Formats: sequence, structure tokens, C-alpha cells
Amino acid sequence: MNRGFYTIMAAQFFSSLADNALLFVAISLLTSMNAPASLTPLLKLSFVLFYVLLAAFVGAFADSLPKGRVMFIANIVKVFGCALMFLSVHPLLAYAVVGFGAAVYSPAKYGILTELLPPEKLVPANGWIEGLTVMSIIFGTVMGGTLVSERGSAWLLSFDLPGISTGIDTGAEAAMAVVVGIYILAALFNLRIPDTGARYEHQERNPAKLIADFANCSATLWRDKLGQISLAVTTLFWGAGATLQFIVLKWAERSLHMPLDKATNLIGVVAIGVALGAVMAARMIPLRKSLTVIPLGIIMGLVVCSMVFVTSVNFAYPLLTLIGFLSGFFVVPMNALLQHRGHVLMSAGHSIAVQNFNENLSILTMLALYAIMITLNLDLDIIVVMFGLSVAGIMYFIGRRHAANQREHDSLALIGEHKH
Repeated sequence: MNRGFYTIMAAQFFSSLADNALLFVAISLLTSMNAPASLTPLLKLSFVLFYVLLAAFVGAFADSLPKGRVMFIANIVKVFGCALMFLSVHPLLAYAVVGFGAAVYSPAKYGILTELLPPEKLVPANGWIEGLTVMSIIFGTVMGGTLVSERGSAWLLSFDLPGISTGIDTGAEAAMAVVVGIYILAALFNLRIPDTGARYEHQERNPAKLIADFANCSATLWRDKLGQISLAVTTLFWGAGATLQFIVLKWAERSLHMPLDKATNLIGVVAIGVALGAVMAARMIPLRKSLTVIPLGIIMGLVVCSMVFVTSVNFAYPLLTLIGFLSGFFVVPMNALLQHRGHVLMSAGHSIAVQNFNENLSILTMLALYAIMITLNLDLDIIVVMFGLSVAGIMYFIGRRHAANQREHDSLALIGEHKH
């Protein structure tokens, strides 16, 4: 791994740290507005909306400029979204603008890895990136919970700059100022990311042609015997992961009687498990063995169902760590395989845009279903069991599909082939 890779990791860490802290600041704002409970999962839904709406365009944009510059522009958009919250714009709308920046950021963040590193380095690189992203989730969740707590707000508001009126009068505004500072730090790292020298042919600007090109790229990846399996797994993982985040918060409140600032620690526990699983997968699973981890997805779904029997924090921590570990261990090899096939079949930015579209469409769908269940006052235990069995069942059918592909043709021979 070279210096450029570590600069990318630092930029990604701080940008993701701010994203995760901001979610809980936004949740706190909704709570202070006495908004209905169904709006909380809609926060994440508004964040990922632009991943789906802009999927046909962000890949071309990521490939039209050096990736570091694209990431810098995206972080500035995120700062603008935070500024809207300062101006009392509704959290759902302001957080959607931050999601717009994140949608632009993502193809560049992952696309630059395939430009910078050879295929055999992609699993370790993804292990590092996912591990660091998960660390940012841990620190961001805990930071967000701390910033919106009474003690955290009081501590932030105690700071006073002599002779300067900041206009920051509430705990939420003070928390937002901290988040903006972290986004600016990430933007500074973006400016230090080296130009890989990768250049793509002139990028199409006609919206209709971009959509047609995106549809072609999407069809290409879904038809590919390895691409379809890895894309299906990562699509399920991100949809399930986003929904599990809100399920855990609700479960902590109902079964463990924990307030929001304490419940955020449980999200951090899941993230610790994901980080451990990601690091172990990076060390143990080479790219050619990436598909052997599919059964762990089935096990993870079944383990989630056992949450309904847990009412003690002492049992909650190891259970959530295990769920996180299984998630991290099976998603990192799948992510690396998907990036490799995307790079072989098309450009880096277009490949990641297809991946983002499918994964975030999954997040939108699963969060919308969860919001409907909450609105219908469905019992949380029923929601947890339905969620766990759905994940296990879908992973089982994905495994069956891969086995059928293998009987037809040895698709594993495609791993490691050169760009078409």
C-alpha cells in the first residue's frame, strides 16, 4: 500500500465520521420537534435517495475529473447541507442535501482503488477501507450520541470566543459546528490525494444517453456470473445494515430501556464486530476464495432472530458483536470481487455507480417497509424475526444461484482476468 492509499483512507475516515455523527444530530432535531417515530428511518431514506436518482450521472462525473477533486467537491456539498440545518431547514431536506454530496463522493472513493492498486491488493485494501469506515461508524455514532446528550451540549456551549459572536445558542447548533469542522478536515485530505493518471474517454453529457449507458452497464454486471452474485450479496447487505441500525435503536429503547445517547453505543458494538470481521476476511480470504463466505450470510440472518430473547445488556453486547463480525467477514470479499468484475467489464466510476444504485435502492425499499411496519405499530419482535429470516432466506437463494452457475460453467476462472 502506498502513501496515496493512506491519504484516501484518512479522507474517507473523517468524511464518514461526520456522516454518522450528523445522523444522530438530525435524529435529535426531529425528537426536539416532536416529530412522529416513523420519520426517524425516513432520515436515512432521504440520505440515500440521491444515490438512486443520480446513479446514471455520478459515475460519469467521477470519471471526468481526478477522483481527489471529485471527493473535495462532494465534501463541500455536505458542508452546505449542514449549513441548511443551521438555517432551520427541515432535517429531512437538509440531510437529503448531505446525501447528495455522499452520492457524488462514493464512486470516486471506491473507483480510485481500482486505479491505484492491482487486483490482488483489492481484498486487503477493502479490508482496510471497510475496517476504517466501520471505525468511523463507531466513533461517529458514539460522538453523535455524546454531542446530543445533555452533558455534551452543555460542554460545547461552555466554549466562548472572546469578542466573537458565533450565533450558536443551542446544543444542536454546537453539535452541527463540530460536524462541519470534521467535513472541512476531510476536504483538506481530499486535496492531498494524488492524481493516479487514469483518464477515461470523453464523458457523455446528454442525460438520455447517460441513462441508456447506465442501464447497459447495470445489465452487463447483472448478466456476469460473478458480478450478479457479488452484487446481489452487497445489495442485500447494505439494505439490511441500514435497517438493522434503526431496529437496534428501537430494540435498545424497548427491550433494554436505554435512551438515545446510550443506545448509540450498541450501534458502535455492531460496528466493532464488522471491523473485526472485515480485518479477518482481509487476512484470510483471497479474491479467488471470496464466494466461500456466502453461508455466513445465512447464519447472520438466523443469529439476528435471537435478538428477541435478549433483555440484558450483558447478552446484548456479545450478540451484536457476533452479528457485526459475520457481516464484516462476508461482505468484504464480496465487495472486492464486485469491484474487480466492475473494473474488468467497465470503468471504475460507472461500476461503483451501478453498485450504489442497487445497494441504495435496497436501503430505500427496506427502510420504507420498516417505516410502514412502525406506522402500523407492528410488534418489534415480529419485525426482528421477519428481518432475520428474510436475510437468511435471500442469502440461501443467492447461494443456490451460484451453485447453478458453477454447474453450467466454472465462473471462478474469471477471477483475476485482465480488463476487457
